[in-house]
Amino acid sequence: MLNVLLINGSPHENGCTYTALSEVAGQLNKNGIETRIFHIGTGLIRGCVACGKCAGSGHCIYADDPVNECIELVKKSDGLVVGSPVYYASPNGSLRAFLDRMFYRKSAAYANKPAAAVVNCRRGGATSAFDVINKYFSISSMPIVSSQYWNETHGTTPDEVRQDLEGLQTMRTLADNMAWLIKCIDYSRNAVAWPEKEPPLRTNFIR
Repeated sequence: MLNVLLINGSPHENGCTYTALSEVAGQLNKNGIETRIFHIGTGLIRGCVACGKCAGSGHCIYADDPVNECIELVKKSDGLVVGSPVYYASPNGSLRAFLDRMFYRKSAAYANKPAAAVVNCRRGGATSAFDVINKYFSISSMPIVSSQYWNETHGTTPDEVRQDLEGLQTMRTLADNMAWLIKCIDYSRNAVAWPEKEPPLRTNFIR
């Protein structure tokens, strides 16, 4: 069964971000796609220390938070949605630390999986937070799924988010587009070759 993992990067397990993600998940379910919403929790999320140990193991050396569990879930998923509240025109700091460690030297396993960012804010800063999350996908060969507007909802409580009818429609359109793309990729899996990757070239600008 095709499935999508949705990461709730808010400290509030059932708050505004969850409400937006639930709208996406419900519409994915209507399209025959299984979903799971993964909450990063409220515990300490360590930042990446660039030790490089994950290059060999595929997992972060720190095993005292949910990052490694989520890495395995993403590997098994057909698509990924990352949701965050907007803090100072940026995603939640814990989520950024989480994504740094989830993606650093591990993103080859996520290549070609459709991905999307979802953000919720009271008023402003949504598009800059949206842009930060999308950069994790665009550096990892993950097709970014679009909607009819930027993937944002507005509100300070779940009830207020549910009143953002345009935002919720944007979530449903996002889900429809993601389901379509995942099904297209699955249908063509044995008919169209995956893109061949060249050996990586790195250019340093200091001589």
